[in-house]
Amino acid sequence: MHFDLPTIWAFVIGFGLMMYVFLDGFDLGIGLLFPFIKDKHERDIMVNSVAPVWDGNETWLVLGGAGLLAAFPMAYSVILSALYGPILLMLFGLILRGVAFEFRFKATESHRPMWDKLFFIGSLMATFAQGVAMGAVILGFQVDNGEFSGGGLDWLSPFSLFTGFSLLFAYGLLGVTWLVIKTEHGLQKKMRALIKPLTLLLATCMFIISLYTPMVNESVRDLWFNLSNIVYLAPLPVLTAAFAFLLMGAAHSKVESRAFICTLCMLFLGYLGLCVSLWPNIIPPGITIYQAAAPASSLKFTLVGVVLIVPVILIYTFWSYRVFRGKVVDTDGYH
Repeated sequence: MHFDLPTIWAFVIGFGLMMYVFLDGFDLGIGLLFPFIKDKHERDIMVNSVAPVWDGNETWLVLGGAGLLAAFPMAYSVILSALYGPILLMLFGLILRGVAFEFRFKATESHRPMWDKLFFIGSLMATFAQGVAMGAVILGFQVDNGEFSGGGLDWLSPFSLFTGFSLLFAYGLLGVTWLVIKTEHGLQKKMRALIKPLTLLLATCMFIISLYTPMVNESVRDLWFNLSNIVYLAPLPVLTAAFAFLLMGAAHSKVESRAFICTLCMLFLGYLGLCVSLWPNIIPPGITIYQAAAPASSLKFTLVGVVLIVPVILIYTFWSYRVFRGKVVDTDGYH
């Protein structure tokens, strides 16, 4: 039986990155919301809502990166060489966020505000860097003989900066809707009040990116403006807009999980649209998954590890979220 191994690996990596965005996205979003919440007890509740699961959420980023190295070494080499700046910024932000996350629990009252600020700064850096990297990937890279041949600042452009800012709204919205599920009383009301403005901002950013991407990527323009493809592609923006409207309507829904689910669906459709636009290129604008793939023997060998590891990660993720479901209770008497 013949298996299309490059395609299978592309789906594995895509799934890992999608899970990272969904799960670590609301972690980072909670850090981004800190400037809007001044009460220390409310901040404790926000952090406690992700404390049992946030370490595991980052596993998916490791899976995506390791999978890219194993299955598409050319893509790993080119993309990391082209994106040294945002990747280093992201890693530094994730480290800073992790340190601040742990230290704020042990800090004295006089030092805790400093760690809260660093928690926000780390979340901001990591999120913005991920958005910039996404924009740079959409624009594509200059490659000669399988190696990156562009400049060290090619990733820096108005479009990549805009995608960086856009991801702040996406992760912020994930954080807000997550806290609607995990909190109650005054803090939940504050989160509900942020859903509509963040949804409008995110929807506007997604609309602008959708319009601008075909202007800077010829293959995307050929795909989306081909009349024969409209029937298949039109449902993506239509459904995205529909979920945006549903999300704004869910801001005050009695079903607390509705807003979070709508946010996930909205972001999934945006992610799916991006994947469809770039497919089958893994190094835009013109190097496909087949050109960048490792030898078939390497793909088969490493796929065995994926088949064993991914179910374990999924089971652990499901178990941890199930065990720590329910509202976060503040032991200091928050009402």
